[in-house]
Amino acid sequence: MKKIVAYIAVSALTIFAAVSLAGESDGSSRQVAIDGFKFAPQILTVKAGSTVTWTNKDDVPHTVVSTAHRFRSSVLDTDGKFSFTFHDPGTYEYFCSVHPHMTGKVIVQ
Repeated sequence: MKKIVAYIAVSALTIFAAVSLAGESDGSSRQVAIDGFKFAPQILTVKAGSTVTWTNKDDVPHTVVSTAHRFRSSVLDTDGKFSFTFHDPGTYEYFCSVHPHMTGKVIVQ
């Protein structure tokens, strides 16, 4: 009987760990650096449910603004961060409203 109880406990922990790891990979976190007046990477492909965080590494302020008005950061000073979770598949183009020549794209699958 003790062997059966131990087996059930180990099996339950294994299932719990597998479910936890699967949840982490579905809602992954990705990073975009704002550095040298560029978004890096400029094009990022993620799975639906992923959160993207932009971090300003420049010494000047920047923003992250969706061309389709889906998201908009406040002005990000040095080391400022902005995050957005992409729930729906599609292509999301964005730019810096302070420096409109800076553009990027998130492709959600």
